[in-house]
Amino acid sequence: MLKTKSQQTEPENLATLPPRPKTPELLRMLNLIFRPVDYMDNYGKRYGDFFTVGSEKNPFVYVSNPQAIQEIFTGDPYRFDTRMRGGFIYLLLGANSLLSLDGARHQRERKLLMPPFHGDRLRAYGHLICEITRQVTESWQVGKSFQVRSYMQEITLRVILQAVFGLQQGERCDRLRQLIGSMLDSISSPLSSTTMFFPALRKDWGNWSPWGRFLRQQERVDHLLFDEIRERRERGNLDGEDILTLLMSARDEEGKPMTDQELRDELMTLLFAGHETTASALSWALYWIQYLPEVQEKLRSELATLPEEADPSEIVRLPYLTAVCQETLRIYPIALAAFPRILKAPLELMGYQFKAGTMLAPCIYLTHHREDLYPEPKHFKPERFLERQYSPFEYFPFGGGNRRCIGMALAMMEMKLVLATILSDYQLALTSNRPVKPVRRGLTIAAPGSLRMVVTSIN
Repeated sequence: MLKTKSQQTEPENLATLPPRPKTPELLRMLNLIFRPVDYMDNYGKRYGDFFTVGSEKNPFVYVSNPQAIQEIFTGDPYRFDTRMRGGFIYLLLGANSLLSLDGARHQRERKLLMPPFHGDRLRAYGHLICEITRQVTESWQVGKSFQVRSYMQEITLRVILQAVFGLQQGERCDRLRQLIGSMLDSISSPLSSTTMFFPALRKDWGNWSPWGRFLRQQERVDHLLFDEIRERRERGNLDGEDILTLLMSARDEEGKPMTDQELRDELMTLLFAGHETTASALSWALYWIQYLPEVQEKLRSELATLPEEADPSEIVRLPYLTAVCQETLRIYPIALAAFPRILKAPLELMGYQFKAGTMLAPCIYLTHHREDLYPEPKHFKPERFLERQYSPFEYFPFGGGNRRCIGMALAMMEMKLVLATILSDYQLALTSNRPVKPVRRGLTIAAPGSLRMVVTSIN
């Protein structure tokens, strides 16, 4: 039976923590960076539902028990400190990012950001996503291979720039596309990702250092974003349907608009969270569809039931297509763990006594690979999502609680429409049938950049 209660009077030294790996910290961190999935599989198998890493003073606990995750996600949000304090994400996104805020300020920003990602506003982006997919893939030729990730990144970046920023064509749009792509690519390899985990490596030695190049690119992106915001304010035309216009028009409960810095930080958050992650998910989905002929056959049969010139709203309701996207995000979730919660006071959770300062991280990957929830978890089986409903504590690729990703509905819609458009226009094949394993890409896991496919015919 799950018991949770704050024990303010409990002495700190009575805290009882889950088991801790005996691997030296440096070796453990290198394993997390260079072999992230093996890291989770090994420790999950060895220690079960909970295991502890981090320092003795500020333990970091991975949690993969759905009952405990429910308590974390549904508990009083003021029990936890969920701000992103310092670290790479804070440096990238800024102090006003939704990920950097907590409490009332977090609630205010979330309310301002939510409307563009739901209902009619969201549906308005459907045709745009299909059109961008066709524009990006129109260069594909029969017999020619292509790098999957680069095209998926181009699609998702164009969607972000047009749906979020309202930028169609022009010098600023082209410069943003080039700068954002190169900025994120500069920290995408496992080796360059080490700067995110080891702050001592963040040395600005100008363009001679990877970190210096990253900072120069970030400065140029910021300059372009502030120019766009300033020009929009000067024009005073806030009638567009893009998300930047909607955010500039939004007012909080006191009638105040978002400041330029707040807009910049939230735009960077949407770029980071909505571009890289969706490109990774699309790359994986295309891989599984091509790697497993039975999945492709079922999916193509379902798409064939659509009327000619089907509306995007009809496509996103297809059950098997939805299941393919869900299983893609189950087997290799983009983030290994959900947003960590830092305890403000001692907490008892499933027999463990956690002291204030402990970080509890619901582990998406290990929860999604529980045998009791997902039989044969290493096998890609979309049918499991047609056969049963999973709770938000058993399946949570977008996090949970008050920290669940606000762009979840947009990401799922984009995945479905991009896949449906590509499969309707092309027959593809993998250039190699060897199984593909995830690699680290920044703070996320992704299919390797070497994943390639070839066009076998055009429909």
